[in-house]
Amino acid sequence: MFDLWFGVSGAEADVISTVEFNQTGDLLATGDKGGRVVIFQRETEVSVGETGDSGEYNVYSTFQSHEPDFDYLKSLEIEEKINKIRWLPQQNAAHFLLSTNDKTIKLWKVSERDKRPEGYNLKDEEGRFKDISTITSLQVPVLKPTDLMVEVRPRRVFSNGHTYHVNSISVNSDGETYLSADDLRINMWHLGITDRSFNIVDIKPANMEDLTEVITASEFHPHHCHLFVYSSSKGTLRLCDMRASALCDKHTKLFEEPEDPGSRSFFSEIISSVSDVKFSHSGRYLLTRDYLTAKVWDLNMDKGPVETYQVHEYLRSKLCSLYENDCIFDKFECVWNSSDSVIMTGAYNSFFRMFDRETGRGVTLEAWRESSKPRAVLRTRRVYTGGKRRRGDVGVDSLDFTKKILHMAWHPSENIIAIAATNNLYIFQDRVNPETQ
Repeated sequence: MFDLWFGVSGAEADVISTVEFNQTGDLLATGDKGGRVVIFQRETEVSVGETGDSGEYNVYSTFQSHEPDFDYLKSLEIEEKINKIRWLPQQNAAHFLLSTNDKTIKLWKVSERDKRPEGYNLKDEEGRFKDISTITSLQVPVLKPTDLMVEVRPRRVFSNGHTYHVNSISVNSDGETYLSADDLRINMWHLGITDRSFNIVDIKPANMEDLTEVITASEFHPHHCHLFVYSSSKGTLRLCDMRASALCDKHTKLFEEPEDPGSRSFFSEIISSVSDVKFSHSGRYLLTRDYLTAKVWDLNMDKGPVETYQVHEYLRSKLCSLYENDCIFDKFECVWNSSDSVIMTGAYNSFFRMFDRETGRGVTLEAWRESSKPRAVLRTRRVYTGGKRRRGDVGVDSLDFTKKILHMAWHPSENIIAIAATNNLYIFQDRVNPETQ
């Protein structure tokens, strides 16, 4: 089970739109619809009698990453909403992260200052330049301790690279480049060059009336800098190798699950669209999420997924009403735990699902504000679909579709998860032990 650590709430602009741990897990960044980025830091102090895995996350820094903009050529408003945040591998005392809205990607430097210089020769205490003729002696400037300050500064602004909305950014394992993907194109950028990028995938047809699919997500391989994968609205995955061709319109491997003609319906194409794709930490597997299921694919087997997990199959009978209220277009994310043995993804009614890959068993957990006391224990939940009804079961018709968990992150080395439930952030920790659902 998991212990609840932290919860925040706010207005519509505070609805969390992305969550991301850094490589050590000591920092956690969230972005919201208001264009703000909030960074949480894990406390390292451990009280007597507590285990070493303690240490709460507290607010470390908050800054405005993006502002609302307007494209005058297209008469189009550009939202300030943060679509993705990605941390760069740490090279020194400072931290760097990329954040993006629909059009513009920014590189931010996060650093600490706990000392200030004193004893300038050419400036007075207020920073004004002295009259050189009044300087009769020289002194050596010294650094004196001061209150800790966290500085966040923009280092690069990568703009004008995308015509359509950016849905993914992914930092390459070489630490020098990253990719950004929109509905029809994927670009590769060098972190030091802002005025140009290299287009590596372009699926835009000559006539837009011939458009049949769009790119939904993309990610670099965690170890091989020449490999990346992207998913499409048709439920397919394409693995591309930049060694084979500079323009990767022709994929190296196509991962696709054959459709059962007998189960085809009006909603088949919508619910088969892949909303998220993640490489496993080992680089051997791919984890994808469509509307009803989460799937694990082996890079060596492109005929179909090796594992399929039903997230909320009970919604299949509700697809018509979900289409009418637009919930069927919700884009759920999925994540791996540090050992690639457990996967996690979100659902409705503030529920999220975890699956143990070894046993295939899953558990439904709930993140709700009424239990947001420190060290509170999460309850397992069950959606009632028929048969014997147990106490605490939630009926399908009673589900709240406004309370959806779309965004989440898993600590890179420990069993700590961050869950974004609309405008609330929950952080849980403990041992993973999915039970039969």
